[in-house]
Amino acid sequence: MQPTLKLSIIAANLLLLTACSGGSSSLGANTPATPALPQLAAATGATLASCTDLATKIQLANTTITAANTVAAGALTIAGKPVPAHCQVTGRMFDRVSTVDGQRYAIGFEMRLPTNWNGRFFYQANGGLDGSVVPATGPVGGGGPLDNALNQGFAVISSDAGHGAPTPFFGADPQARLDYGHQAVGKLTPMAKSLIETAYGKKPDRSYIGGCSNGGRHAMVAAARYADQYDGVLVGNPGYRLPLAAVANIAGGKAYASLATTAGDPSTGFTAAERTLVSNAVLAKCDALDGATDGMVQNTQACQAGFDLNRDVATCSGARDGSCLSAAQKTAIGGLFAGATTAAGIKIYTSFPYDAGLATSDWASWKFSSPTTRDSGAVGLVFQAPPENGATFDGAAFVRDGDLAAMLAKVGATSGLFTESALSFMVPPNATDLSQLKNRGAKMMVYHGTSDPIFSSNDSAAWYDGLRTANGGDAANFARYYQVPGMNHCSGGPSAEQFDMLTPLVNWVEKGVAPDSVTASARGAGNAGGVNASVPAAWSPARTRPLCPYPKTAKYKGSGSIEDAANFSCS
Repeated sequence: MQPTLKLSIIAANLLLLTACSGGSSSLGANTPATPALPQLAAATGATLASCTDLATKIQLANTTITAANTVAAGALTIAGKPVPAHCQVTGRMFDRVSTVDGQRYAIGFEMRLPTNWNGRFFYQANGGLDGSVVPATGPVGGGGPLDNALNQGFAVISSDAGHGAPTPFFGADPQARLDYGHQAVGKLTPMAKSLIETAYGKKPDRSYIGGCSNGGRHAMVAAARYADQYDGVLVGNPGYRLPLAAVANIAGGKAYASLATTAGDPSTGFTAAERTLVSNAVLAKCDALDGATDGMVQNTQACQAGFDLNRDVATCSGARDGSCLSAAQKTAIGGLFAGATTAAGIKIYTSFPYDAGLATSDWASWKFSSPTTRDSGAVGLVFQAPPENGATFDGAAFVRDGDLAAMLAKVGATSGLFTESALSFMVPPNATDLSQLKNRGAKMMVYHGTSDPIFSSNDSAAWYDGLRTANGGDAANFARYYQVPGMNHCSGGPSAEQFDMLTPLVNWVEKGVAPDSVTASARGAGNAGGVNASVPAAWSPARTRPLCPYPKTAKYKGSGSIEDAANFSCS
């Protein structure tokens, strides 16, 4: 065949394919068509026939049901609204006495089953060290929620993740560590679906999991480990590399203590006035990047490229008075924002973005109090192998005297009875390989506050960049990431941080409606979900903003009120 004729045939075929697909192409393009992902069917509901007899009807392996009680409509409220009538079922799984520390362990849980069920299951992943069964209501995202999954008709489960107190001493038992890391989710989920089948005569049509902080980590791990169990995954401010973040926060605690003007008070190493100074400098440099001077930094990536702590904040020539930072502060604080390191220069976790929410009490609590009260016990007793001696453990001494390189090594180590490291049982096995979730037609929505002081939104952005790379440069057909400007850890901060991501997630999963943006509101005076004290007085108390799927950011259209999300677009 002549080369010219061969090229003509190829071109004709390409034109035919283009016409049939409704798209466009060009000769020489060699990109295969992306196969369409499955569209999952919408859930259909059912009615709960009886509650009180469930305690005797439910017979499940390794499970003890302790009670089944009817909860009247209005006994629970959400933002002042009565939650409909439902059944509260309590129980525990895998009850045992540890041969290691002699303590009793079980995976405690409660399920709330609506009388009028929407056919959906929601696994409520809780935060911190877990350790208590909080009400199974189902978070929908953001601060001061106006709704929850239970009110929307979901059957919801909440658990203590395998230990009965929100303290780190369960870390002495290897199995309790594994349950906390991910196995409680793996054990509870099929049990919950069977319980739902007993209650309603059918298993859930669609299943969702969601939470923030450690709950976000639980959800992200479930997306990797239990992808066959969930159709929708809602991830908030995820500490998906929690052991490393905890060690990095200990590094921060040591650094702030070294800067402190009052011994034993690390908050004097970076005072509220100094943090306000830096926040204002960030706004001066970055606020207008989105076209509106409104006290918010929408384009976090551009801000980090444009803001320089050394250049944009005054250096003290004399005593610190809140109008400047000392040279020592700039070196230490700048190093923490760039990413804490060991003495040998090994980066422990990741960088943090400079943002507008540094002066809040939430930011201060995590940076100055958490290293000794939270992170020390988590690292020393739960994540390290072997753990420290719980009977003599002193969190303050652990932070003050501990070696960062040794901590970093031990959270990645195994030892004796502890055959799985924390970087295995706490972290997704391959965070950017979500092919099973994707290929099932399941969807994932992730959000993260850019002023989060403990888990960095930069880490979530880097994860999403990796996910995009693993999916040919674009993962938006099954997973989207939304930065929440100014939001601290899961809520608070000078931010529009009240939003519902569960409803758009359901619409994406079950109707194929991709969430191109999510509207978020500020919680000013009179907000039904509770007032956010960090909302500036100059803002409208009901300011709204679109949360945009990364890497897009919200930009002002150039006209209309800056208090209204309708006047911003994602680009």
